[in-house]
Amino acid sequence: MKYIIVGAVAGGASAAARLRRMDEHAEIVMFEKGEYVSYANCGLPYYIGDVIKNRNKLFVQTAAAFNQRFNIDVRVQTEVTAIDAAKKTITAIEHTTGKVYEESYDKLILSPGAEPVRPPLPGINTDGIFTLRNVKDTDYIKAYTQKQNVKKAVVIGAGFIGLEMAENFHELGIEVTVVEMINQVMAPVDYPIAAIVQEHIRSKGVELRLNTAVTGFTKVGEQVEVALNSGEVLTADLVLLSIGVRPDTKLAVNAGLKIGSARGIWVNEYMQTSDPDIYAVGDAIEFENPITHQSMITYLAGPANKQGRICANNVVLGNVQSYKGSINTAIVKVFDMTVATAGTASKHLKTANIEHIVSTIHSGSHAGYYPGAKQMTIQIAFTPKEGKLLSAQIVGHDGVDKRLDIIASFIKQGKSIYELIEFEHAYAPPYSSAKDPVNMAGFVAENILLNRLKVFYWDELKNLGENDVLIDVRTPAEYEKGKIDSAINIPVDDIRNRLDEIPKDKNLYIYCEAGLRGYLAQRILKQNGLNQVSNLSGGYKLWKSCTNETAKLKQLVPALN
Repeated sequence: MKYIIVGAVAGGASAAARLRRMDEHAEIVMFEKGEYVSYANCGLPYYIGDVIKNRNKLFVQTAAAFNQRFNIDVRVQTEVTAIDAAKKTITAIEHTTGKVYEESYDKLILSPGAEPVRPPLPGINTDGIFTLRNVKDTDYIKAYTQKQNVKKAVVIGAGFIGLEMAENFHELGIEVTVVEMINQVMAPVDYPIAAIVQEHIRSKGVELRLNTAVTGFTKVGEQVEVALNSGEVLTADLVLLSIGVRPDTKLAVNAGLKIGSARGIWVNEYMQTSDPDIYAVGDAIEFENPITHQSMITYLAGPANKQGRICANNVVLGNVQSYKGSINTAIVKVFDMTVATAGTASKHLKTANIEHIVSTIHSGSHAGYYPGAKQMTIQIAFTPKEGKLLSAQIVGHDGVDKRLDIIASFIKQGKSIYELIEFEHAYAPPYSSAKDPVNMAGFVAENILLNRLKVFYWDELKNLGENDVLIDVRTPAEYEKGKIDSAINIPVDDIRNRLDEIPKDKNLYIYCEAGLRGYLAQRILKQNGLNQVSNLSGGYKLWKSCTNETAKLKQLVPALN
């Protein structure tokens, strides 16, 4: 058997190595149009920022080492330009020599990846404007920052790569402005989580221009002027485009392979394309989202590597293993914070008309009496009847990764909030609390499902009217430091003695700092005959982050008009 693989990074390299482990005697040829194979895409920003100082650490395998260990014919700087599915051949061009030739295959695996989006804006090809997708891009950016003595950078796009690059530029002493077209950073998460992240980014001295689009670029001397739709012009020594990527489907389209509704290469559950002898993996493919059941593309290394392994099994053994899809589990370091997400955000669930409930808690990374505990915010979404988990988003400083991984595993398995309640963790004060944050998220969700707790959300406060009363159940000292307008202060510890001050014929909306005291107050009131009581999900802490960030967005409105 002869196997050809197109693309030698995450999915392709994983498939190639697995093919060899499964079939020692097959002929395997792997093509890569770039210079490098099997490198760590996700580490590129940290090499630019000097966090990773040794460039060689970025490479999992070299072409020579891959060939030696796996007996695979690795052809770098060689681009596959066409597929003849009828003849079962590919056409390749060797970029170093210009040589063009054909190669036959029995089975073909496509892993062409994705390509950065470069919108047709005026001046987009100006010197000093970069994208970051591969090692070559990384070398250009690192050399440019050193040679040009870069002092100011503009990062366009506030996704994962954009924020990582903003942080790494900042760590190099570069003044950074991030421009983002939508109203928040990190599109995969919901606004309340993004608001917390935005406050943290601003605290580091990084400028955020949200709800703002770039209209063009102009080279002025050694600098680039970045024109915004607000009328503002930013001056930068370097501009990084991190607007997003799109699947590289050129080969597949020209070969007549089926392209799906999400504009990726269509594959079935076995990673097989519309041609039975051609398989595909990685950033270029689309598959069914396990939660929304809509076609989707995911640009993550974890799924790509798993797809490569599954694909190789199916190529060798004959479609024996199904790919269950991805729930887009992802994590990013943003300065001192960690932000992680899995599943489908509430805003996307709404778009897909999937009924759900959102619950938000704040909890310590470990026991509060042990030094160094840090607060984290956990938001989960779940179905309103059986409590099936649909998503989780966590932001904090410590322990975020392990909590997200736990909940992500439950989401992937189709489990419910009751699994969070029953989750048994390793407990000692330096690592957790007797009730882990995962448990706490489950407890609150259960209370909502069983109607022990009724919640309302930060953006619903604007809808309160004359028949509604807002009660702050924090201490008087907390109340004086900052409160929600129109709220009266009745501390939770006094509420039993002040029931006569609370109107029984009105809707009561309660809040505390994080949610727990509000829940306790709600239970007291409900059991004293006041049934129209709701508690602010995420408490004053989350409300303040969201309203502060919303106020900053509103400041842009006059400029945009």
